[in-house]
Amino acid sequence: MLSKSRNREIFSRHIKSADIAVVEGVMGLFDGYDGKSEAGSTAQMAKWLDLPVLLAVNAKSMARSAAAVVQGFENFDPDLRFSGVIFNQLGSGRHLSYLKDAISGHVQMPCLGGMLKNADIAIPERHLGLVTLEDHPLSPGAIKRLADFIESSVDMDALLSCFSDVDAEPETAPSPHLPEPGRVKIGVAMDPAFCFYYPDNLDALTAEGAELVPFSPITDSRLPDGLAGIYFGGGYPELHAEKLAANSQLRSQVLASSLKGMPIYAECGGLMYLCKELTDMDGRSHPMTGCFSFSTRMLQRLKTLGYREITLKSDTIIGKAGQKIRGHEFHYSELTSPAQVPGVYAVTSRFGESGVEEGFQVNNTLGSYIHLHFGSQPNAATAFVRACLAYQNS
Repeated sequence: MLSKSRNREIFSRHIKSADIAVVEGVMGLFDGYDGKSEAGSTAQMAKWLDLPVLLAVNAKSMARSAAAVVQGFENFDPDLRFSGVIFNQLGSGRHLSYLKDAISGHVQMPCLGGMLKNADIAIPERHLGLVTLEDHPLSPGAIKRLADFIESSVDMDALLSCFSDVDAEPETAPSPHLPEPGRVKIGVAMDPAFCFYYPDNLDALTAEGAELVPFSPITDSRLPDGLAGIYFGGGYPELHAEKLAANSQLRSQVLASSLKGMPIYAECGGLMYLCKELTDMDGRSHPMTGCFSFSTRMLQRLKTLGYREITLKSDTIIGKAGQKIRGHEFHYSELTSPAQVPGVYAVTSRFGESGVEEGFQVNNTLGSYIHLHFGSQPNAATAFVRACLAYQNS
């Protein structure tokens, strides 16, 4: 979603005070935007940041074939550096010894350890991925078990010796003219129903002078005082639909704020909350805020997944017509009826331009299924804060 320089700037900014930086890979090492290039892949990011890769291989029920898998990864891209391989889901210590013998003499990267199957440390999954921290917090005891498990399974000294020094100086200097902090308050929905945010987006709003005020659409009976805007991120409103619906006082406040013209920006789960009604996976319907006249329903299967680039077709609270912003879309729900307002996003995916209506703006309320990354268009955060200031001063 972001340029090489933007990614390097974000990475450099966050490692200044760190001893060790770990970048989590996504999907397979070489999986990205399409099958033709490395664009959007973990491998590309490793090369952009000049970091070695620790390869994790699920070796469940695998024998000598695991060596061919590791060899294939090692030779696929000669420009990629590997710190080593760790085998996962092993059946026994003897299984690990077998795999070490198998790769010996066939690959350059060392084996840094192997982890046995262990149901006690598993994190449960559901649609959209692992159960989130909000719904499955890790106790101190659970964290200690994880740490002990890693220390007993991985040669940590060898792993740490593979790490390389990195340059913590950002490629682009910060702007010398920073806006006055706290000049406008923006409410941010933060609870188990709304927990998917790019932290960079929140940082960008703060950098523009916004004071971010968290609140819970599940438990709070009223919006925080003095708000000039609201940001609803993604999450799991379908799992908390009954509680969201029961909180009619807050729902009414959100609708009233929308009707007054307060800038409200919502993504995915946030869009579902701003609709008239949400139908869950059991077919039960729950009233939502009604900022938009259409409704959403959950599906038993994945509706869509992938990177997106949007071009604004008209002026919005996050930018002017013609501006481009990149993001990601991943959801199990859909609109139950055609939107009665035209979409303000022209959407392009890896398959070309999409004809699906997206980006719905009524009054100053903008909602979409796409999680946009403001780092791909710095003017987005600026535009949203300015819209909030205009509302505050009106």
